[in-house]
Amino acid sequence: MTEKQEYTGNYPDKTLYLPGPTEVREDVIDAMAEPMFGHRMDRMTDLYTTIVEDTKEFLSTDDDVIVLTASGTEFWEATTLNLVDERMLVPTSGAFSKRQANVAERLGKSVDRIEYEWGEPVRPADVRAALEASDEGYDAVGMVMNETSTGVRNPVEAIGDLLGEYPDTYFVVDAISCLGGDYIDVEAHNIDCIFTSTQKAFAMPPGLAVCTVSDAAYERELEKDEASWYGGFQRCLDYYDRKGQTHSTPAIPLMLAYREQMKHMLEESHEARNDRHREMAEYTREWAREHFGLFPEEGYESQTVTCVENTRGIDVAATIDAVSEEYDMVFSNGYGDIGEETFRIGHMGEHTVESIRALTDAIEDVAGL
Repeated sequence: MTEKQEYTGNYPDKTLYLPGPTEVREDVIDAMAEPMFGHRMDRMTDLYTTIVEDTKEFLSTDDDVIVLTASGTEFWEATTLNLVDERMLVPTSGAFSKRQANVAERLGKSVDRIEYEWGEPVRPADVRAALEASDEGYDAVGMVMNETSTGVRNPVEAIGDLLGEYPDTYFVVDAISCLGGDYIDVEAHNIDCIFTSTQKAFAMPPGLAVCTVSDAAYERELEKDEASWYGGFQRCLDYYDRKGQTHSTPAIPLMLAYREQMKHMLEESHEARNDRHREMAEYTREWAREHFGLFPEEGYESQTVTCVENTRGIDVAATIDAVSEEYDMVFSNGYGDIGEETFRIGHMGEHTVESIRALTDAIEDVAGL
């Protein structure tokens, strides 16, 4: 049994370059210290309607938005329960897309996978072939936009475009590690639900999950006999329409932080935020090519997480520890079976090329590059 390890509060501050959580502005952290108020007060209505409508403005969408106290994982479950009766197609190209398929199976759904080697992207032609080959059809296609374990950015737009030819098949996109740092036009590409967690490219504290819901997805749930209770579209959105609040008690301090950070995001704009993330990604890739290699297939690299191939055979764990100890910066080892074959740098949220360069300089120093 795990023994208690006392939390002392006496820890050095570390700058985070992880695939999440990421750095949070001081004023966003300070916003969480407001006096507590009731979740059925008018003040809560003001707060929740502000963050919902500001999110719609940031994403330039007329689709409904749900913000729940939860991990983004909640919307793996909720979208599956709300949209899938029996069959779901899930391309798997890394740890998190495999997990999305596993969640659907645990919920009793029949899941067909299109399996790829880690580092490979999902191919739209393969998705089309699977759709055409299925006699029964699929209730939904679920896919990961940004595969955090491999640093692959999948061609969500192209797959959404082809799904326009299959109006009875809903498109669910896990954008947990990229939404807010990688521009996507939700409505232009037939996306019925796209969801994220606030601790990634939104650069907020962990604990809130965000999901857009198309009119078609909402209507689909109304036709079903079973749906998610906590993440049910009807339950969440009807309560919002009636009360401007969440149906269950939310994490109010986190929503106060959300409101503060969304001010910054709107001021910067979705497009400019995308440009800044692209610049960080391009710098990090160039650095990786110079000193190591890149794990993802060329042309499909993530805009928020670079997965670096450890071609020099450095001791990844020791390098991470040394950079943390000497520079108070934290980046990530590779995921799962490629833990020592790769390492990952998160360049998302409020980072800049200059702050990413500070990390790569530290890695060079510690690794003797």
